[in-house]
Amino acid sequence: MASTAGATGWLRGRVKAVPSGDSLVIMGSTKAEIPPEKTITLSSLIAPRLARRGGVDEPFAWESREYLRNLCIGKDVTFRVDYTVSSIGREFGSVFLGDKNVSLLVVADGWAKVREQGQQKGDASPFLAELLRLEEQAKQQGLGRWSRAPGASEASIRNLPPSAIGDSSNFDAMGLLASNKGSPMQAIVEQVRDGSTLRVYLLPDFQFVQVFVAGIQAPSMGKRAPLETVVVPEINSNELNGEASTEPHAPLTSAQRLAVSAGSTTEVAPDPFGREAKHFTEIRVLNRDVRIVLEGVDKFSNLIGSVYYPDGESAKDLALELIENGLAKYVEWSASLMEDEAKRRLKSAELQAKKTRLRFWTNYVPPATNSKAIHDQNFTGKVVEVVSGDCVVVADDSVPYGSPLAERRVNLSSIRCPKIGNPRRDEKPAPYAREAKEFLRTRLIGRQVNVSMEYSRKVGMMDGPSAAAGPADSRVMDFGSVFLASPVKAEGDDASTPAPPTGGNQPTGVNISELLIARGFGTVIRHRDFEERSNYYDALLSAESRAIAGKKGIHSSKDSPAMHIADLTTASAKKTKDFLPFLQRKRLPAVVEYVLSGHRFKLFVPKETCSIAFSFSGVRCPGRDEPFSDEAIALMRRKIMQRDVEIEVETVDRTGTFLGSMWESKTNMAVTLLEAGLAKLQTSFGTDRIPDAHLLAQAEQSAKRQKLKIWENFVEGEEISTGPATDRKQKEELKVTVTEVLGGGKFYVQTVGDQKVASIQQQLASLSLQEAPVIGAFNPKKGDIVLAQFSADDSWNRAMIVNAPRGPVESPKDKFEVFYIDYGNQEVVPYSELRPLGSSVSTAPGLAQLCSLAYMKVPGLEEDYGQEAAVRLSEHTLNGPKEFRAVIEERDTSGGKVKGQGTGTILMVTLIDTATNSSVNAALLKEGLARMEKRRRWEPKDKQAAMDELEKYQAEARTKRLGMWEYGDIQSDDEDNAPPVRNPAGKK
Repeated sequence: MASTAGATGWLRGRVKAVPSGDSLVIMGSTKAEIPPEKTITLSSLIAPRLARRGGVDEPFAWESREYLRNLCIGKDVTFRVDYTVSSIGREFGSVFLGDKNVSLLVVADGWAKVREQGQQKGDASPFLAELLRLEEQAKQQGLGRWSRAPGASEASIRNLPPSAIGDSSNFDAMGLLASNKGSPMQAIVEQVRDGSTLRVYLLPDFQFVQVFVAGIQAPSMGKRAPLETVVVPEINSNELNGEASTEPHAPLTSAQRLAVSAGSTTEVAPDPFGREAKHFTEIRVLNRDVRIVLEGVDKFSNLIGSVYYPDGESAKDLALELIENGLAKYVEWSASLMEDEAKRRLKSAELQAKKTRLRFWTNYVPPATNSKAIHDQNFTGKVVEVVSGDCVVVADDSVPYGSPLAERRVNLSSIRCPKIGNPRRDEKPAPYAREAKEFLRTRLIGRQVNVSMEYSRKVGMMDGPSAAAGPADSRVMDFGSVFLASPVKAEGDDASTPAPPTGGNQPTGVNISELLIARGFGTVIRHRDFEERSNYYDALLSAESRAIAGKKGIHSSKDSPAMHIADLTTASAKKTKDFLPFLQRKRLPAVVEYVLSGHRFKLFVPKETCSIAFSFSGVRCPGRDEPFSDEAIALMRRKIMQRDVEIEVETVDRTGTFLGSMWESKTNMAVTLLEAGLAKLQTSFGTDRIPDAHLLAQAEQSAKRQKLKIWENFVEGEEISTGPATDRKQKEELKVTVTEVLGGGKFYVQTVGDQKVASIQQQLASLSLQEAPVIGAFNPKKGDIVLAQFSADDSWNRAMIVNAPRGPVESPKDKFEVFYIDYGNQEVVPYSELRPLGSSVSTAPGLAQLCSLAYMKVPGLEEDYGQEAAVRLSEHTLNGPKEFRAVIEERDTSGGKVKGQGTGTILMVTLIDTATNSSVNAALLKEGLARMEKRRRWEPKDKQAAMDELEKYQAEARTKRLGMWEYGDIQSDDEDNAPPVRNPAGKK
């Protein structure tokens, strides 16, 4: 064997293909994505000729090619061109595999004969003498093509069936599919037309077929010119070595002859990345052994199948590899023939390639989506509420108990369960909605869970539970996966695998969403390409497939079990009293559906199939607006929300609320409240009918001794003072400036010293907004937050679109009504003075807070003295940079979310000028421009005391006949409950 060391003119490369027993296609060892390549015919050798389509092999032709293919395909080689035959444009050379001469190996095993003389002088291998010696040795030993075994030559000739390419009349594609569908077939790839189209020999019958790789489509390789080149006769090594073949070439088809006669020379260049895709496929499967799993057949009898090629000890999916490398796209027409799991892998790989804009997707622009990923928001906690089959509330372990952020609402990612309905709107639960919710309740309530937050989505209120809101309203919902940390397998639960350990911070446990879907209590959402989804999406789809196959839940043909529940919480007091005999004097199991206050609940009583309002006998927590009310509610939510409890009903009050005692795990929950200092024992009517009355008294005494919560100012032997001085300390005060006066005693304020105000003002001041937006590129809609130019000082401010023209914007002068969310004023501006809210400006809620003067009624702008009152209120608050103390007396949330001027949560305040320490409320009463609201005898003492003080100023104005008292007493308080009377136009 000759050595290549120190030789000149030698090149290195890798064998890409082996067309015959004496030729190799070698690609260069470069870093180029498509390296240069050469076809090298082994010098001075002639291998037996392989058959063309429909022809016959020379004896031992296939074995010769297979010997060289198995020896060299995919191997690194060193080669040199020995000579070139220009008449046929081929190069002949010597190829070394390591330190072994390939030509010598082929001849020594008898798979080629040696040509002693070339077409021209010098056209011979430099190793000719050694080749001749080895050929003679092979002949003597009867090796390879020189075999002397009887019938060996005839047996080596393949019996080729008619080719299925170009003429499918003699090819039963459907029969082949029927007999082999789903079973891997051995094949050798003979040609790669493009990245996803192969021509192969199916073994062992050597049926030559064209296969489209299922589920994908690679970029086209275009068309060649002229069209005569569509069918290229195979050039055999005999012709390359000067021995012309007498076999005619395959004729052109009639369509090709017609195109040629018409003189068509149309050439279409390959699509972008077409060559790269073809090369990618070639270096992996061309002339390689592959396995093909047939999936279907098209109308031209082309086979559609999945192609797997060897890679070390494993096999790889060609379709998946092409998509992962951005060299093919997913196509539904052929993917529909595949199994769901294979389809999901391809779609997921394509999505990832799109995200990274890999090759084929370099210029891909993702469709608009209203979702975005949430990162690094894994947390642990206990489930305190199951809102529906696909929504839970989890108390975050990392947030202090009692904090407003302690409970987090988690919507389960990528699944949708039947809607639970809303009884207040007469919406009945969808089939299996109750079962889905109950399934979660029994497995999650009070249990420790691991939560992985995955994405958030802006959802229109019409799509969510609060469908009563307008179409412009929207909210952001957070979605995640919930894992039961220490699962207890319940009877009938489908087995579920733990979450895959994809990272150090990944949650572990049983995926609750997967359990739900496997039981048929929900469906998996089919997301659009670029929508965020669950990190465990494939597992959810698999669970859904199992549920469909098992006809479980919503996938079954059976109707969901009917349940008729009497909701006594909305019934009349008479109807609730009719139920009392069924609930009284016995312990009943119940489920806490909702915590209405610290001592009042909505319960479901399964035995009587009714929902009731229930309250503790003799125990009362602070009211909604009183200190420690929220803490009492939070405690009860943690302890009993949606838990199984036992109740004893004593009686029902005049409002239809049942009174009694409640136990959870043998613990009296009223005792729990009293021990925490979050309730008082009221025993004025006696305690003889209250079970555990002595325990309740002991619990209250314990809280008093420790001065817990409501007993923090308790002194033994003294009553707790409820006068104004005590409660005034607990009332919230804000330091504010007034930014806008609306009339009717309403006005907007900004909090003084709020860092958000300074930050947003700085962001707006740094903007450089010059050109008006291009019409059509920016189409603000009602409810959108934008930037608007305030007409008074030309400053840019955040604003909400209150009213917009119908249809698209047609002119820069189109008018939009906007509400400045940081100041409270409202005006109409042209389209040219609007801009989209850029990422450099905060999207925090508006800074303007709507307020109203507490304890009094100020006439509206259309009522008598309404204009005068508004002017006087403006003079008190807007003249000069004044600061006020706003003492919050009450909160009115009936206005809902902020939608524009005069709406939203209203703070009922006492407004005090810090410079003069005078009350604006008192000033308007003193001038007869407002009157006191109607007093009720059950009002708290602090409110009664404050109103007593204000009534002195009203009495003074009435005595002096000031303002609205000019003609004596105005309408009586009995009219307060009627709609306000508007004066006719022009009335003075």
